[in-house]
Amino acid sequence: MSAGGDEPEEELPQEGLPNEWTITGIVSTLVPLLIGLSILQMVSGTVLESFEEQLLSYPSLLVLVPVMIGTAGNLGSIMCARLSTQLHLGTLEFSPTNPDIRANVGAVIGLAATVFVLLGFASWGIGRALGGSLGLGTLLVITIVSGMLLAIWVVLVSTVSVYLSYRLGYDPDDTTIPVVTNVCDITGVLILFGVVAVVL
Repeated sequence: MSAGGDEPEEELPQEGLPNEWTITGIVSTLVPLLIGLSILQMVSGTVLESFEEQLLSYPSLLVLVPVMIGTAGNLGSIMCARLSTQLHLGTLEFSPTNPDIRANVGAVIGLAATVFVLLGFASWGIGRALGGSLGLGTLLVITIVSGMLLAIWVVLVSTVSVYLSYRLGYDPDDTTIPVVTNVCDITGVLILFGVVAVVL
């Protein structure tokens, strides 16, 4: 602040965040990241193919897969966007006791609990229409248990992604959502069929 006190104090950029955004900087960051994530998506397709027999036996599970991983990606995007915004505003503290982080976690878990219950009913109805549905109770157990496990995983991956992006000097708005959605594609399939293996 100036001696007269009339001019506002100049804000300094936060440590760990980029001071400026350029086309070259964004491209050089995202191209290697997207190439790596594309390879990861191929792995996801291979993992999904290994469960082909179960998917064909139970049409309800076939309905569940894209919605499950899509919902996980959406929840991760919400979490990353909220954390990134707070980080840019300078209001985010990476601590489990931070009420902002706890509020975000609670919101994501609450959304997951609501969405995955509805998903269980929807997959049961569509499965019945296709002539090969599992029981409603079984489907609700599968969707709720796998959905909540996936939601907890999404929270962890989102928080770690934002933190590492910040520490490495990358803009979390560029890096975290692609990472979280791709990681959740693979882990969503593994969690879903892990629960299916236990329940069935």
